[in-house]
This record gives sequence, structure tokens and C-alpha cells, in this order.
Amino acid sequence: MPRLPGSDTVQHSKLGARFGIYVLSTSLLCIPVAGRTATSRCRNRAGVIVAGHLSHEIQLDAVHPAKEWAKATPMTFCSDWQGRNADPQRQTTVRVLWSAQNLYLRFECRYRELYVFDDGDPNGRRDHLWERDVAEAFVQSDPLQPHYYKEFEVAPNGFWIDLDISPAPSRDLKSGLEHSTFLDKRQNRWFAELAIPLKSLTSDFNPGAVWRANFYRVEGREEPRFYSAWRPTHTPQPNFHVPRAFGELRFAPAR
Repeated sequence: MPRLPGSDTVQHSKLGARFGIYVLSTSLLCIPVAGRTATSRCRNRAGVIVAGHLSHEIQLDAVHPAKEWAKATPMTFCSDWQGRNADPQRQTTVRVLWSAQNLYLRFECRYRELYVFDDGDPNGRRDHLWERDVAEAFVQSDPLQPHYYKEFEVAPNGFWIDLDISPAPSRDLKSGLEHSTFLDKRQNRWFAELAIPLKSLTSDFNPGAVWRANFYRVEGREEPRFYSAWRPTHTPQPNFHVPRAFGELRFAPAR
């Protein structure tokens, strides 16, 4: 397992820019979520996630999230890819926002252990990122083409990858995404925010359309690793590439 810094770290990056790493002396204040027991909160059964609307773009900051994230209804999960073995200590909370330019994602991840790559491209891209700890989003703008969708992954230390998935071999999406990550080792949590240009997801965005999506986490050094999913895929072995299991992604009306 690559050694991580002993103190908390935050990383902000824009595709094509080098990472900056800063030591923090304060811990993250999380966006509050309505109180329920940890286990019941992460046993998510909802099949729809709604992206809150933004009238303007926001600055990504995993440490101090923009107040606009309160417009997004949190969706939480901690069960494995079969909908079993709920583990609140590996809970994931996802929030989604949309603007005229971007789809925004925020992940809040509890963890038991960390296992990450210590090398990547200068801009932070890392191939085969799923072989280490990651949070993932699969986004499908056209449900009539179930085998075509986009895959986004981000690691606790800020590495990322974006892929264009189709029946042909997957290829780099080159979406132009921006992101910010924060690792809070004292609280065993890590956080990531992504801004994904809508033009990389669809050529004709219609906020009245219903998209499909799923969200996942992978954690662990060796098998059996913990593969968790918002919408369980129910495959015999861990497999996230099951479009029929995707939930609905809807867009709140512009106001």
C-alpha cells in the first residue's frame, strides 16, 4: 500500500494542470443530513436521484463545499453490489447538481483503510484506477442506447479517469472535467467534487429528459474487496457494468 501523508490533504485540479497539495490544520465540516441511524440511512432503496439546479457555476472545494450543495438531495449507500452486507463504516453519500454548463457530483466517503496508486499522469489521470480505492459514477444520457454510457472515477488522493463506454473497446472520454478532493485521516473520511462538462455527456442537453446512472465504491487491498453500489447489480461476481440496474437521474427544473 503506498504511503499517504500523515496529515490531512486537499487537492484541487483542472484537467491539464498540475496538482497542489496543502497541509490543513482544521477538519472538514460536512453538509448535514437528516438524522437517522447509520445503518438505516445507508440502506438506500430509492431508484431516483435528482440533480438540483444552479443558475450559475460554482467553485469546487471539497474542504469547504459551496452552499449551493444544499440544493441537492443526498443519496446514501453502503451495501455491496448484491445489496447485502451493509457496512456503515464504508458509507458513501452522493449529491448531484446541474447548471447550463456542467453536471456536478460530490462524494462523501467513509473508509476503513486506504489503498491508492502513488503514480499517475502529470494532470492526475491514472489508468486502471479501479484496481485501487475509488468512487465511481456511470452516466447514461440516452437510455434507448443501454450499452453506451460514460464512466468517471476519482480516488482519495485526487487521481481520476474518464471513459467512453460502448460495445467497442472503451476509450478515454477526454471530458475536460475539473475536480477537488480532500482526505481527512483523523475522521476516516474522504471527499471529492467533480464538474463534468455537459457537452461531454450529450450534444443536446434537455433538462426535461430522464437519464440513467449508477454510483459505486471500491475499497480494499486484496480480494475480497468491498464493492458497493447505489443500485445493486446482483451479479454472481462483482460487476458494475450492468446498465439494466441503473437508477434514474432526473434534473430539477430551473427556477
